[in-house]
Amino acid sequence: MDVAGRLMTRNRNPSSGHNADQAQVTLDSIADAILSSDNVGNVTYLNAAAEAMTGWSRAEAKGRPVGEVLQVVDGSTREPLTRNPLRLAIERNEPGALAANSVLVRRDGFEFAIEDSTAPIHDRDGLVIGAVIVFHDVSEGRATALRMSHLACHDFLTDLPNRVLLCDRITQAIALAHRNHRQVAVLFIDLDGFKPVNDLLGHSVGDELIRSVALRLKAAVRASDTVSRNGGDEFVVLLSEIDHAEHAALGAGKIIAAVAAPHDVFGRKLRVTASVGIAVYPIDGANAEALLKSADAAMYQAKDTGGNGYRFSTPGVSTASAAPPNVARLA
Repeated sequence: MDVAGRLMTRNRNPSSGHNADQAQVTLDSIADAILSSDNVGNVTYLNAAAEAMTGWSRAEAKGRPVGEVLQVVDGSTREPLTRNPLRLAIERNEPGALAANSVLVRRDGFEFAIEDSTAPIHDRDGLVIGAVIVFHDVSEGRATALRMSHLACHDFLTDLPNRVLLCDRITQAIALAHRNHRQVAVLFIDLDGFKPVNDLLGHSVGDELIRSVALRLKAAVRASDTVSRNGGDEFVVLLSEIDHAEHAALGAGKIIAAVAAPHDVFGRKLRVTASVGIAVYPIDGANAEALLKSADAAMYQAKDTGGNGYRFSTPGVSTASAAPPNVARLA
């Protein structure tokens, strides 16, 4: 930034044409985009990188308002900048930077995620005569960071939320249910007879069956609910707000029916069923871990009674079991 500022500073003794050409070549060789303005906010200079990123040639941009050439919006809200960063550098007489998640909109509408630094330009007497902004494209890095953040919270096979994200959503659902005097249900799901499929037909078929089950589960619940993969052939469904525990039983019934329908996997019709354990806030636990533990225990009770059914964690609420024991059938 300091180098760019010095290169753009006016000199009382004009340099020779050779030196001016050398300075121009130097600035155009810099990979970062450089744009400068005078102290009233009009563009005075763009280097080659700035021309490419803004879509404005140096000749076209010169004398135009900075906001017309450098169109920056918030990547989340899509709102344009409220204050020109170059104007701020001039007014405050100090370096600055754009807010995080800033996006540059090129003249033709193409967008770049950018990071920048700005600084006032001084003459030899120390007077502010303009400002310079140096910026570069960080779209790839920002996209990589978003992908890494997504992978940290989602299952690699199904792209469903993993346990970390699930626990966070259960915690949020509990807080909302507490305020609204509602209930939250956690359904722990284990596939009956999945191991024979995996062992006989291989992991690629098993993985595809898991993906098919994941899609069925998402289709069986509301958009406001969460379907998570716990690992292996285990899933967890969060019913974020319910009025009565019986609504969780209805949800479990839909899930069991959805899973039991034949799955078309690489041209084979595969059948598996599900054992479901249900835990309800606040009856069966006051936090995410307690509810998951209760639902897990209830799921094993459902398995012990033959599978293909559901059990509530709390005795006496319900002990429904949907169907006879299941053995995965391959066709």
